[in-house]
Amino acid sequence: MSKVLVVDDDPDVIKAITVVLESHSHEVSSAQSGEEGLEKLKKDPPDLLILDVMMDEADEGFDICRRVKKQPEWKHIPIMLLTALKDRTGFDFSKQSGDEVWCPSDAYLEKPIDPDRLIAMVDKLIGESKE
Repeated sequence: MSKVLVVDDDPDVIKAITVVLESHSHEVSSAQSGEEGLEKLKKDPPDLLILDVMMDEADEGFDICRRVKKQPEWKHIPIMLLTALKDRTGFDFSKQSGDEVWCPSDAYLEKPIDPDRLIAMVDKLIGESKE
């Protein structure tokens, strides 16, 4: 069973992701802020980190992503960013995913989240990290 940490300030999003992931045999923990997510990461590092981009700060997800990837003990943990910013800004963040300076995430998923696509991406990222 793989461990997934979901960090999002919207409890409904956390609940929806949790239901989908647990129905596919993933163990899910959650946090509603970047700092809370970092604390949970320190206590029990997950196999995958799912981060909302916009939380207390407009770029909090990007900041947490960069902080995690800078830590030698965490940089191997795949990170999936979630956001609805493309709808609001027109900017396609998926093209920036993987940029080691600006957005060192391993994947990007638009909200609203399609459950099948979520599972496919989660399984792919976790599988790649265990190879």
